[in-house]
Amino acid sequence: MSVDLLEDAEAAQAAQAFAALGAPQRLAILRCLVRAGPTGLPVGALGDRLGVAPSTLSHHISALVRADLIGQRREGRSLLCHAKFDRVEGLAAYLVRECCRDEGPR
Repeated sequence: MSVDLLEDAEAAQAAQAFAALGAPQRLAILRCLVRAGPTGLPVGALGDRLGVAPSTLSHHISALVRADLIGQRREGRSLLCHAKFDRVEGLAAYLVRECCRDEGPR
């Protein structure tokens, strides 16, 4: 079965997410938020853990939010970032869903 990647909305969303993760700092941000769990981390603590300057961190967080891989919420005066676990798991499932489908009989 052939898949037309230009018309597959799921493929377009996956490509956007993978493009966002193409920068090592963005991948590190997502991994750090995954490790933090559903509660997430305040932006300042995230920057401290990763040793990333606030302006650079803001740029990378924006890209991950646009790709729908992380979310943000305000708690009092703090802005917390958290991984969107359903989206991250869906992205992994997208990669392995078709595993071995084209493999011929053994």
